[in-house]
Amino acid sequence: MNPIINTFKGGLIVSCQALEAEPLFGSETMGKMALAAKKGGAVGIRANTGIDIIEIKKAVSLPIIGLVKQNYEDSEIYITPTIKEVDEVIRAGADIIAFDATNRIRPNGQTITDFVEAVKEKYPNQLLMGDISTLEEGIFAADLGVDMISTTLCGYTPYTSQYHSFNKDLLTNLVNETNIPIVAEGRIDTPELAAECIRLGAYAVVVGSAITRPQEITKRFVQELP
Repeated sequence: MNPIINTFKGGLIVSCQALEAEPLFGSETMGKMALAAKKGGAVGIRANTGIDIIEIKKAVSLPIIGLVKQNYEDSEIYITPTIKEVDEVIRAGADIIAFDATNRIRPNGQTITDFVEAVKEKYPNQLLMGDISTLEEGIFAADLGVDMISTTLCGYTPYTSQYHSFNKDLLTNLVNETNIPIVAEGRIDTPELAAECIRLGAYAVVVGSAITRPQEITKRFVQELP
């Protein structure tokens, strides 16, 4: 197992991301968020955009899973959709590249197979994490040679929109039917659920909103008030 991936085993990866419309948007803030996550015991950081990755690397020495969220008119895919975003993440110094590994068509009509082949040709030694939404997509991504699979997109593709909470069955099936590390991510909103994911076989757990989006945390408290 790669030593960087080894550092994730059984641990918590914190997703430090804030989009432009959010109150905590800004690279300096994300650097501070990453430092807070490290002090709390995180074993890695998931970060969006090259500028945020650069700032986070100044703040912590933890491994970084990097991505770029970018919308294109001709595709539903927005997590590192093209080689251009891969280039940005690698220039910023991320340790692992995360990208949408669903079977949907990418910008310019590119398939997931063509995308992975292009990335591997340009960056043959780069670690890759495929974000998927179904078991079939996970198996396909594993066959393409990604180094890790994440359940990030379950509930966020049109054909998995019925899932409004973390899909434990998907995690269990991926663990049983692939032989690469499976990272649990997506709607993991309590420490108890994170711990259960590890018990179910997840190599590591990624938590974002429940830790780094105070507007969402506040909303959950308000909704519980009588």
